[in-house]
Amino acid sequence: MNGTGAAVVGLVSAAIDVYGDDPQLRDELEGYARRLDEPLRVAVAGMVKAGKSTLLNAIIGEEVAPTDTGECTRVVTWYRYADTPRITLYPFDGKPRALAVRRVQGRLQFELGQTRAADIERLVVDWPAESLRHLTLIDTPGIASLSSDVSARTTDFLTPEDTPSEADAVIYLMRHLHASDLKFLEAFRDTSAGRSGTVNALAVLSRADEVGAGRIDSLLSAGKITERYRNDPALRALALGVVPIAGLLAQSARTLRQSEFNALLKLARLEKAERERMLISADRFCRSNPGLDISAEERASLLDRYGLFGIRLASVLLRNDITEPTALARELAKRSGLNDLLLLVTRQFEARAAQLRARTALSAVQTILKEHPREEAAHLAAMVERIQSGAHEFAELRLLARLRGKEVPLAPQQAADAERLIGGSGIAAAARLGLADTATPQELRSQALGSLHRWRLVSENPMTDRTALEACQVVVRSCEALLAEQHQQQRNSGGPALAGQPAGPEPPGGSGEQAGDKRRAG
Repeated sequence: MNGTGAAVVGLVSAAIDVYGDDPQLRDELEGYARRLDEPLRVAVAGMVKAGKSTLLNAIIGEEVAPTDTGECTRVVTWYRYADTPRITLYPFDGKPRALAVRRVQGRLQFELGQTRAADIERLVVDWPAESLRHLTLIDTPGIASLSSDVSARTTDFLTPEDTPSEADAVIYLMRHLHASDLKFLEAFRDTSAGRSGTVNALAVLSRADEVGAGRIDSLLSAGKITERYRNDPALRALALGVVPIAGLLAQSARTLRQSEFNALLKLARLEKAERERMLISADRFCRSNPGLDISAEERASLLDRYGLFGIRLASVLLRNDITEPTALARELAKRSGLNDLLLLVTRQFEARAAQLRARTALSAVQTILKEHPREEAAHLAAMVERIQSGAHEFAELRLLARLRGKEVPLAPQQAADAERLIGGSGIAAAARLGLADTATPQELRSQALGSLHRWRLVSENPMTDRTALEACQVVVRSCEALLAEQHQQQRNSGGPALAGQPAGPEPPGGSGEQAGDKRRAG
């Protein structure tokens, strides 16, 4: 845990000491203390029928989230890692109870008995999936549902009025960009990570294969729409990225069965004209074909699991170099857009998990101090102020939101450079510096030195807008930290210091803050 994380742990512990006589506040603070050590909480949200549960299954790699329209899809459901499968129902009134863990045709079944969805606060599924070791995924009911109670479950959970959100980040699914999508993302930004305006959402153009009516080039068409959304000023200010996903294909690719591979292989071996006639429509595909050894039930299952787009794509791949199920599953997942999403989740969410958790806990303490002031809590306010002023990672998060909202008066190219350097494309050194993941230490150092020199000039330039100076100082400090990181890694490896490498985060010539002081003095 870094210095900021340790400081936030100390703050929460001190707050428990002050407010320990209030059972409700003590429970709340102890919950945030535990949350600091838990995996990052990522909610999957979106409109009704956007494909949330399907995408969640694809991310986990197993069909554990119900994708029908039953009662369970109306309940907030948590998916956490555990060695032993377990499902727990938490009612609004009464004690939690365990549900039977049962799978039917590979799919997990939730048997609620006589309990209504309206009476359930949440379901918690503990599951031994490797993908859940570092992320807790939260499936939420559809927003803008015909049932206002169902919609309220999601908005109350993710965008509470007076507390930080229970989710640290969100993957938001949309089929088209509507005003209601922007409204939700704006509310989540304001309530998550402590009302700091932090951008910690990813947008997904879901069911992207339907954009091109299931044609083999559907995702290319969806990609063009996605690019337009990425450049939309309103959405850009609220989401770290936008990716197109064929969710149904992604889910089925991650759970490909041998029997399905055999059936798809038979389809691929048909003459092209005959296969294309079968794939004109769902009805025609499901009709009997005496010359094809695939039953009507098998065809219906393929259609349900892969859609016409997935079947067409699998046929093309199998007619080329794919010869075994694992390779087909891997390629289908890649073509579905899932890999791009998982990469974004890793770079934008998992990499800054500690920052987001710490920011949420810090905000919780701030809220308690504001709503429950006590004379003996004065030192807590001082601790909060010290953490906020000294935590550079929080400054980066705040600046990232300002840059994406075009609130910093920098030229477009400068703004894009600043956004990348403070972690807008990922917080690893190579991502910050715009280099490949395979970049050498020498390449990283050279690029970092160039960036530091460039931004020092910007901060010291008398033509730089005064309101942009704070942003310049944050970027300069990020560059200094990159150089210090490279130096430390070189020392840890036992090698000699890199030539020209500063010994710490204060390169010769003064820090960004000193540069700003000189600029203001001028």
